[in-house]
Amino acid sequence: MSTLSLAVRDSSTMLRRNLLHARRYPSLTLNLLLTPIMLLLLFVYIFGDVMSAGIGGGGADRSEYIAYIVPGILLMTIGGTVVGTAVSVSSDMTEGIIARFRSMAIHRGSVIIGHVVGSVLQSIMSVVLVGAVAVAIGFRSTDATVLEWLAAFGLLVLFAMALTWIAVGMGLISPNAEAASNNALPMILLPLFSSAFIPVETMPGWFQPIAEYQPFTPAIETLRGLLLGTEIGNNGWLAVAWCLGLAVLGYFWSTSKFSRDPK
Repeated sequence: MSTLSLAVRDSSTMLRRNLLHARRYPSLTLNLLLTPIMLLLLFVYIFGDVMSAGIGGGGADRSEYIAYIVPGILLMTIGGTVVGTAVSVSSDMTEGIIARFRSMAIHRGSVIIGHVVGSVLQSIMSVVLVGAVAVAIGFRSTDATVLEWLAAFGLLVLFAMALTWIAVGMGLISPNAEAASNNALPMILLPLFSSAFIPVETMPGWFQPIAEYQPFTPAIETLRGLLLGTEIGNNGWLAVAWCLGLAVLGYFWSTSKFSRDPK
């Protein structure tokens, strides 16, 4: 069997293993999934009228605010899902299963690839579920073309892959699952400091650079432009650059750490 065939076979096996784990132990995924759903419902039904009036400068219109926050909530969902990946990787490293895999005749990189592909699939499924809740409470994107929908889907997948590679690295350096969860906490906090809930220009001047120069804001603005027809500007290539940069950084960080970790 060629090296490529061996890698594909073993990576598929590891992917199936991770998906089975997610199905048998759904509590972590459900807990992380509840956060964006609760924030969506909270900001729409509790703060929706006030926030929409403040952003629009006119009368309250909750439907407009639903459209505004959904792109940010979708990307926050990805950030929350990859926290589970960091915990899963850390658990594998500390419970000895990785040492067992290394003693077997399997492709070395298949373990990490299985985690990455499984996490991306779980992220997209989580986005679909949160998106369904958003549609149920009134979100609509009737003006987006098929090409724009495909571009939005591609951005979500690319963003999920980038954050997953970073989460894998965080899991590898964590001594236990609790530490991995804490290390990956910025994946959930960063969207709160972005343009997910209010425009950057409405924030205090000293805080605007924090919201602007981070990966979530350009990705949110790009997704918002694709789904709602708002101005994208430079955010499109900035979002792609952030995704590619984080993916490359996470890949080399994760593979180098995995290769030399004796556990």
